[in-house]
Formats: sequence, structure tokens, C-alpha cells
Amino acid sequence: MSHFTSKDEALLQSMLRQLLQSVKEKIIGAPSVECAEEILLHLEETDENFHNYEFVKYLRQYINNTVGSVIEEETERCTSAQNQGEVSGYDTLVQQVTKKTRESKEYREMMHALKNVMIVVVDSLINKFEEDRMHNKELDSKTKKEHQSGCYTDNCSDSDSSFNQVHYTFMSQEQLQLLVERLDPIQPKEVRQEALQTLCLAPPSDILNSESWPNLRKHLTMSLSDPDATFSEKILRFYAKTFSSSPFNMTKEVYTSLARHLELNFLSGEYSLRISAGLDVSNTHINHLLKKYQKEAPSSWIRHPEKYMEEVVESTLSLLSVRHDPNHPASPDFLSPVYFLALLDIKAVWFKKWTHAYYSRTVVLRLLEKNYKSVINAAVQQCLDYFEFCKAAVNKNSRVNDFSQQHCSDKQNFSYTGPELQYICFVHSLCLLGRLLIYKQGRNLFPIQLKNKKGSVSVTDLLVLFTQLIYYSPSYPKTALSTHTDNYSPESLVMEILHVFCDQTGCAAQCLYTDAVTDALLHPIQSLLSGTEVYVNCLETTLIDVADILARIAAVEDGLSLLLYGENEKTAKEDSPTAVHAIVQFTRKLLHDDISLLSGSELLPVVKGAFIFVCRQMYRTCEGLQMLIPYCLHESIGEAWKKTILLSERVPTPVTGADSTSSINLESKNM
Repeated sequence: MSHFTSKDEALLQSMLRQLLQSVKEKIIGAPSVECAEEILLHLEETDENFHNYEFVKYLRQYINNTVGSVIEEETERCTSAQNQGEVSGYDTLVQQVTKKTRESKEYREMMHALKNVMIVVVDSLINKFEEDRMHNKELDSKTKKEHQSGCYTDNCSDSDSSFNQVHYTFMSQEQLQLLVERLDPIQPKEVRQEALQTLCLAPPSDILNSESWPNLRKHLTMSLSDPDATFSEKILRFYAKTFSSSPFNMTKEVYTSLARHLELNFLSGEYSLRISAGLDVSNTHINHLLKKYQKEAPSSWIRHPEKYMEEVVESTLSLLSVRHDPNHPASPDFLSPVYFLALLDIKAVWFKKWTHAYYSRTVVLRLLEKNYKSVINAAVQQCLDYFEFCKAAVNKNSRVNDFSQQHCSDKQNFSYTGPELQYICFVHSLCLLGRLLIYKQGRNLFPIQLKNKKGSVSVTDLLVLFTQLIYYSPSYPKTALSTHTDNYSPESLVMEILHVFCDQTGCAAQCLYTDAVTDALLHPIQSLLSGTEVYVNCLETTLIDVADILARIAAVEDGLSLLLYGENEKTAKEDSPTAVHAIVQFTRKLLHDDISLLSGSELLPVVKGAFIFVCRQMYRTCEGLQMLIPYCLHESIGEAWKKTILLSERVPTPVTGADSTSSINLESKNM
């Protein structure tokens, strides 16, 4: 290329034009310049005709002529070294040859010459395109003025253009300003509808990057509340287009605009809905857009300044913190924004994603502590209200409605009753708090003060509440739980949270390893040992869950110390027995079939096995074994085993094809 002529330039222009024409559709479909560059960089992977393009053939031949000898020499040298054991593997050989070739003088000269030539060729193509565009713009200007002065669409086509027959939409600052004026709510309905139609045809990047966007944003926010649904429909269509085709710094503008719109409507009383009246959610397009963005935003915001992320987080927390005036008579029955979010994201996945990375978690927790602690207070209050409701129902020996099963059916539901809304919001609050307590900065938000409760609520109080939900909330035998119901039942959700706590040393030490939490776990056991009436839902399931958590606690040194000696080993009193004594005594009673409430239960063998495993976790150490020896647990296990073997010998040999299994066989297996 040292002798680059005008003929060479024309040839390269023709080859490059052919390549761009072939990938035109892919480039046009790219939402941004960066995406278009990515498409071209990975063209060899996505285009099966890549090696048939004349431009690619030309480059391959040029590279071969320039550095081909260098590649051959380096390949021979590396192959010789590989035979002698100095280089191993094909991948290493390729890496060595590539590295040496790129470091060679020939390669540097080739890249320098190629860059200079391509600059000339590309500049010529750009100039040609601009000439074609201006020529067509002049030809079309008269036609545009005749049929519509507000249409800003140019059809740029020319047989000589490298981008012929491509549809473009151009909007100058003056045209955008005119669009803003036409979208003002004071304008006639027809004018605004026409302007909205033009807005939907314009590229979102032009709109969001313009100087007119702040004013346009205000007009769009006001138009979302227009009685005519066509306005909100078209605006949401534009917002959806922006979400799907724009980078984070632009979609942030749309998200905060929608969040602000909802917040203003709730504050103004336009969305003054009551929980007791239920809710029809057949039209919640705005909320769906917010939910989708909340889940996708964390994958993008780390590549942008923190202020962008902070605006998104703050607008969300500001919306969720909207509450009625406490003195308002309808305040307890107010359907706040968090209910709408819970309907779309019942397990608070948005909060999990936002707190997953330290970069965003710091911002979220800082804003919660500084300005939006009411969001946490409301979540705690929701859990307390549900617990009191369940506890009252259990004490009255009445069954609590199982809204988890109703919500989790495969049938799509667009209408919810008041109690269903309360349950869904409770699940959302429970999952949010469970995620919050994982992190030290989240635990530092406690204790909190609730308006309707004396004293503050600490982390320990919250963990006691979670534990009590295991046996006071609706639950069913493990064999009867369906997959969907199990996913959303309070007992299942609490167990998920406690499992996460047990797996994290720092979190477990601050949340679980306390006497208060241990006492809450042992409450059903202590009641059975003392012979007092047990107010729990599904006793067997509760005992299995309690044993599961106790075994996980006992598996860790600090947790085992808690069970053996209590929270403070030095101040432990001999007259106040620690958890280990209650656990061993209860296990012995189980093995001797001395628990009347469990007599004849199909799950009794499972319960026995679960508590034997807890004891095993404790007597695996010298300290634990020393504590358990006085109870002669080994003798109880031996007697139970002999009894099981004796009973199993009386069972006839199973016949092939029989599908019934004796409960004695099940007990023998577990023992």
C-alpha cells in the first residue's frame, strides 16, 4: 500500500460499500453506536458469508503478503521448541506465534499503512453519504411543506449511496421545541395526539439528549393522567421503546419520570384505593415497566456514574415510602405503592438484585438509613400484623386461610381480595427483610421504633418473629406440600431465610446465636416436655423444621457452644438448663414413643431421625459428648433399634409389584 492510487481507493470503496450493504439491516437494528460496533467486531461469528466478502478476501491477502513470512518463521521455531518440550499444547503454540507476529516490525508497518489508507477511504464514503443526504433533503423539502409541516421524517435514497433505501428520522432542536409546545396539556386534543404520533416515530436518543427533554418530561408525566387512555398508551409505548433500545443513562430518565408520576398520583389522592375493597390489576402497564427495569438496571449501572444509580434508587424508595397521614381515618386501609410492587414481584427480587453487589448495596442502604427508614418500618409492621393474625387464629383453634396456595396457582389472576393483598405484601416484606439482615450495614438499621408498638424492634426481636412464624403460620405435612404452595408458604420462606443465615458465619453470630432465638426454636419442644397445650399448625412439620435449624446451628463451633452453654458461657447458671438438655430429653421421649400428640403419625420416624441427627451434631465433640452421657442416649437409641428390628422381622417379604410400604419399614430406614 505504499503506492496507493485513486484506482485502489475506488476499489476499496466498492468492497467496503458491499460489506456495509450486506450488514445494513443488522446495523440499523442496533440501539446505539456502541452496539453497532459490537456487531461489526463479532461479524465473523454471526455471519456465515463473512469470508466471502471481497473486502475480507482483500484484507486476508494483504495480511498474508505482508506478515505471512513472519508467521511461517515463528511457527517453525515454536514447533521445534514444542518437539523439544519447551512449549506444550496447540493453544500455547498459537498464542506464541500471535504474540511474536504482533511484536514484529512488519506487523507495525502493516497496521500503520492500513490505518492511513482506510482513513482516506472511510472519509470519502462519509463525504459521499453527506452529499447524497443533503441532495435528497433539498428534493424532499417542498413535498414535506405541502402535506405536513410537523412531519420530520426523511427518506434518504440514492442508487449511488452506500445506504440506499434506508429510513431515517431526524429531529433538530427547533423541531423538538415545537414538539414540546404541541404536547402541552393546554393544547387541543388533536394537536397533542398528532405530536404524540411524531414522538413515537422519533429515536429515543434524540429526545432524551435534547435540551427540551426536561419540559417534555413534565408534559408527558401530566398526560399519563389524562382521562383519554390513548394518551397514556402512546406515552407508555414510547417509554417501552426507550427501555428496550437505550443505554442506562437514558432509561434512567424514563424510570424516574414514571416513578414520580405514580408518587404524585398517590399523594394527590388520585390512587386513593382501599385494601378492603380488593384490587383489579388487569391494567398495570406502568408498574410492569418499572418492575422490568428494576430487575435489569443492576446489570448496567456499574458502568455509569454513581449519581445515575442514586437517582433510580431514590426515586424508587421515595415512591415506596408514600403513606397516608397516620391521623387520616382511612390510613390503615390505604393501598400504598408497595402493594402494587408486591403483586408484580412477590419475593422482592428487585431488592435482592439491588443489594447483591457492594457498589449498589452501599447506596441503597445509605439512602434507607438517611431518608427512607419508613420503608423498613412498614415491612416490619406488615410481618408483625400477619403474625398476630396467625397467632390469634391458632389460639382459637381455627385454620388461617392459605393465601399462598391461591396466589401460586398456575391460573393467571387479575383480581385480588383484601386478605390476599395483605398476604402478598407480607411475603414481599418478609423476603425484603430477610435479604436486608444478611448484611452488616442492613442490620445496623435496627433497632427501629414503630408507632403502634411500645419499645423498639431489634434484630433479635425480628428473628424471634421469623421463628415463631414457622409454627404459627399455615403449614402442612411435608408429604402434602405441593411445589407451588411450598414456595410461598410462610414456613417455607422463613426456612429459606434461616438457611441463608446459618450458611454465613458473621450473619449467624449476630442473628441466630442468641438465647432469645434458641428459646423461640425450643418453644414447641418445651411445651411437649411440660405437657402443656401446644398451639401450633402441623406439629410434625414444625418439629422437622426446628430440628433442621438446630442441626445447622450445632454444626458450627460457635453455634454448638450456644446450645451447650447458652449465649454467655461465663454467666450461665446451673439451675437454668441450656438448650442441649431440652433437646436430649425430647429425643429420648421420641425414641420411647412417649409423645402422645405424635402417636400414630406417619411422619414420626422422620421427626425421630431429625432429632437424632441434632444430637449427633452435638456429641461429635468431647464437650457435647460429656453433656449427653448422663442421659444414656445411646441406650435409648439401642432399644429403639432392637424394637424396630423385632417389628420388621414380623413383616412378610414384599411381593414384586406391590406398591405399599409399611410404616415399620420406614421407621427402620430412618433409625
